[in-house]
Order: sequence, then structure tokens, then C-alpha cells
Amino acid sequence: MNAFFKQCCFLTLLCLLAAGLLLVPANSEAAGPNPVVIMETSMGRIIVMLYPKDAPVTVKNFLRYVDAGFYDGTIFHRVVQQEVNKDNPLSSINIVQGGGFVPPMRMKRPLWSPIINESAMALQNKAGTISMARTSDPNSATSQFFFNVLDNPALNSRDSVPQYAERDEYSSRTGYCAFGKVIRGMQVVEEMLKVKTGRSSMYKDVPLKPIYLTKVYRAK
Repeated sequence: MNAFFKQCCFLTLLCLLAAGLLLVPANSEAAGPNPVVIMETSMGRIIVMLYPKDAPVTVKNFLRYVDAGFYDGTIFHRVVQQEVNKDNPLSSINIVQGGGFVPPMRMKRPLWSPIINESAMALQNKAGTISMARTSDPNSATSQFFFNVLDNPALNSRDSVPQYAERDEYSSRTGYCAFGKVIRGMQVVEEMLKVKTGRSSMYKDVPLKPIYLTKVYRAK
């Protein structure tokens, strides 16, 4: 009886597969456990969990750079610390940015073309999230990323924050795509926000003492 039951289950499975009712996800990375990336920095270790279900293109792109070793030996080249105005939370940002420069402030050429902006469907730029940096062109992100050290509603997509959608300064905003969260080492990111910054050539908000991103790799 047991052998007969197993045979029936096997035949049923074959029928379902033939009918297309059991679908294997095309993107097994999005369907499996959330990827975890470890960042070794000169100020300590940061561990980040990524969310491919919320931002599949962004996560895939970031992991390509991780696997290529692109971030190894780069620096956190921009630290922006601004006082938060509770009456106008859109007036300030607090971020630590990296992923695109090597010392002394030399831009590293991206390996791949820019990606589409997934901010409307992705996570919000809350404290502890990691987001893609870009230019004024919404679809210009390549390798650079930043950590949201505090909540940064000014960086969210208008569609993701309905309560701000009617405000003039938010009426046409395309956000910055948040695609992961710090799960360990947030204190390291918070300490980075406190470093002294200045100008280096054409760039401002540059840490006076370089913060190195020595190695970035996937957790096993």
C-alpha cells in the first residue's frame, strides 16, 4: 500500500509539472534566503541583509559588484550630517556614502551600465537601511551606495510616502532605492557619521581621515 501511494504521488507530481502548475522561480536568489553581505572597514565590521523581493534588479547589481571584488580597497568618501527639523523632516539628510572612490578621492570606473530605479516599490530610507546613490537622473545608479544613519524621508519616492506627496518640494520626487538593512554593526555606521569632514578638490563632505572599505564579501 505504501509503495502504491508513493507511485501515485510521483505520477501526480509529473502531471503537475507537465501542466505547468508547479513553477520553479526563474530567479532562485529572490526565492531563497535573503543574501547577507559582510563589509570589513577600518572602523569595524558591518553586516547587511539584502531584500531581493523588494528590489530585485538593485540587489542583483550590488551583488555583482561584491562578487567582482569591486568594493575592496575603496573608501567612504562622503559623510553628510544635518540637524533634523521635526517640523520639516524633508529638510535634512544623514548618510554615509561609499562604493565608488579610492584614495585620494579618485573615482573608480563602474563595471556595468546604470540600473533602473526601483525606489517606488523598495524599502523606505529609514535608519539602518542601505540605498543606491545616483545622480539627478533617477536611473543612473551603478556601484555607489549609502547608509541611512537616521530616517531620511527626503530620499523616499513620492509614491512610497503618501503623506508628503502633496508638498511642493515633494511633488515630483523620484526616490533613492533602499535595498537592504544593517543587521550588525550599526554602531560602526553611527561612528562614521561623527567624523570630521572637509573639502577635497571639487568634492565636499569628505572625511578628513579616510575610512577604508577593506573587503566586502557574501556571508557563507
